[in-house]
Amino acid sequence: MTINISLSNALPELVAIRHDLHAHPELGLEETRTSDVVAGHLEAMGYEVTRGLAKTGLVATLRNGTGSRSIGIRADMDALPILEETGLDYASKTPGLMHACGHDGHTTMLLGAARAIAERRNFDGTVHLIFQPAEENFGGAKIMMEEGLFERFPCDAVFALHNEPNLPFGQFALRDGPIMAAVDEARITINGRGGHGAEPQDTADPIVCGASIVMALQTIVSRNIHPMDPSVITVGAFHSGSASNIIPERAEIVVGIRSFDPKVRDELERRITTVARSQAESFGMTATVDYQRSYDATINHTAETDFVRDLAIRFAGPDKVVDLACPFMGSEDFAYMLKACPGTYFFLGTSTTGDEKPLHHPGYNFNDDLLPIGAAFWTELVEAYLPSN
Repeated sequence: MTINISLSNALPELVAIRHDLHAHPELGLEETRTSDVVAGHLEAMGYEVTRGLAKTGLVATLRNGTGSRSIGIRADMDALPILEETGLDYASKTPGLMHACGHDGHTTMLLGAARAIAERRNFDGTVHLIFQPAEENFGGAKIMMEEGLFERFPCDAVFALHNEPNLPFGQFALRDGPIMAAVDEARITINGRGGHGAEPQDTADPIVCGASIVMALQTIVSRNIHPMDPSVITVGAFHSGSASNIIPERAEIVVGIRSFDPKVRDELERRITTVARSQAESFGMTATVDYQRSYDATINHTAETDFVRDLAIRFAGPDKVVDLACPFMGSEDFAYMLKACPGTYFFLGTSTTGDEKPLHHPGYNFNDDLLPIGAAFWTELVEAYLPSN
């Protein structure tokens, strides 16, 4: 891998930044300290820093030469509401919050690239480094878009990556077209008639009805959706009742839904709503469905995906670059940037032992050895996309 000398020498500094961010995690739209730290480094490098997008987000801009083209690179900054169990000396100092997804590493890699890009100035055009809040839960990318991200900072293409502990260290994993799923949530409330557990004939038991709904939901993907269209329905919660001798008044079922195709997404919503209401009616009850659409599917663009693939092969070698056979069922709000601007989203492997904790695990920790690799790749991507000659 081609890692320039300045980035290799900067590894201790990058590690120190990453460990500092890791020790001070902040939830989405609350990344005040993180934003301050990032802005301070960028301003010292000579970037024009614009703050306040999506509350705590920022964009760092650097221009060089006379070129009219521009590029955007995004890193996410938020942490998760998880109690850290790593035992690290730089573990979270805020109980109940931790960087369990590696956003501290993503941010640090882009800061490392920012330094190299500014020092080398081997590009012709405009670079916009996008440090985004609230990827995990609140759609910070969508908020930034609504606040005019690309109107204020026009980009000919935009790129983002995510570390992946299930892939070998330094491996690039790409995919043209869909790479991450759309995610939705349905809250089904069953309205029954409570009473004494010894006299069920005088009640309308929402738990029995809910159990029937849970089982009926399992048939939607297997019987209503084409087998070649990936989709998932997950009943993640079922709340009802308080004691063995009480039949409750109501029950609530919380359902997670993932898909890629917009038509499939519409059909899933229609069928979940119909199944819940019809099942409830068959038990002499009613059901209401609060269906909320969250992140859209992340759809990569062909030209930009090909560009990253070719660059990754030159950067890391063909044995370190793979095309994913199928998309991931996880979701990512970078989808909203890709809907407005050509670009691509890819994964960079972090596994060296095969025993690494997965993302969102309380024992997860970002692999610091990836910092100079990610920073070097972002630097080369800018220089290849905005060549100086």
